Amino acid sequence: MPSVDIWMNMTDEREVIEVIEVLAARPTVEGAGGRLRRAFSHAEVPRFDPFLMLDDFRAERPSDYLAGFPYHPHRGMETVTYMLEGIVAHDDSMGHHGAVGAGAVQWMTAGSGIVHQEMPRPVEGRMGGFQLWVNLPAEKKLMEPRYQEIEAGAIPIYRGDGATVRVIAGEHVGVRGPVAGIVAEPTFLDVRLEAGTAFEHPTPSGQTTFAYVYGGDGAFGPDGTVVSDAHVARFGDGQLVRARAGEAGLRFLLATGRPIGEPIAWRGPVVMNTEAELAEAFRELRDGTFVKKGE
Repeated sequence: MPSVDIWMNMTDEREVIEVIEVLAARPTVEGAGGRLRRAFSHAEVPRFDPFLMLDDFRAERPSDYLAGFPYHPHRGMETVTYMLEGIVAHDDSMGHHGAVGAGAVQWMTAGSGIVHQEMPRPVEGRMGGFQLWVNLPAEKKLMEPRYQEIEAGAIPIYRGDGATVRVIAGEHVGVRGPVAGIVAEPTFLDVRLEAGTAFEHPTPSGQTTFAYVYGGDGAFGPDGTVVSDAHVARFGDGQLVRARAGEAGLRFLLATGRPIGEPIAWRGPVVMNTEAELAEAFRELRDGTFVKKGE
């Protein structure tokens, strides 16, 4: 493991956040048979609060994803779909339809209830991206559903010192992302580092912070914990994320968010606070009253 002296040229005096857990993404089948890798989910609740789940659906074979994710409900949470290649075509009970293309992001707040489908499709034989689930607090679980859909060209990019950072939400080095008004006050960055490049990102104390590596490898935290492709690093509390790319460079998603600290009752695509609320949601699905459109 790299020694702490790899950070000696860094000058920021804030407390560097320690890596307290590294998890390997595990193979999972979802939807109508889509194959993906899941970085964290039910088993890790509440360690990633307010984040619930992160799926990596990069794939080489069309058979891994073409079955897609046909119509299914959501309530009480948000989904963040971020594409690297290909597209995800979608439509829903609110009348939205379209496609999330390479480099674009869709931040969907399910709130009181939405039914939608997401169908991955290749472009020039390539398809891949990520979906992050974010919890909502009790007071917002039944808020009106909404979408924030941001095209690739509308996501600002910071470039400097061997780093390329796409700022989707939050702020990095004065560059602010276009996704706004999210309850968890998140930062969501896509970071690319050239070989040997160092990276720093300040974050408020008390936030939940994780990095998901999806290319190359790198050393994170004050002790240089090495994290490689398809692994997620969960950080402790502190004020500054530090990373340094390995010889092959490094690509990772970095997310921070304000913990909610409430009970979680979670079944499939519905995330509430109590079992009674879950039962009510699935009763409404059976009765056809789940979607509150027009109320």
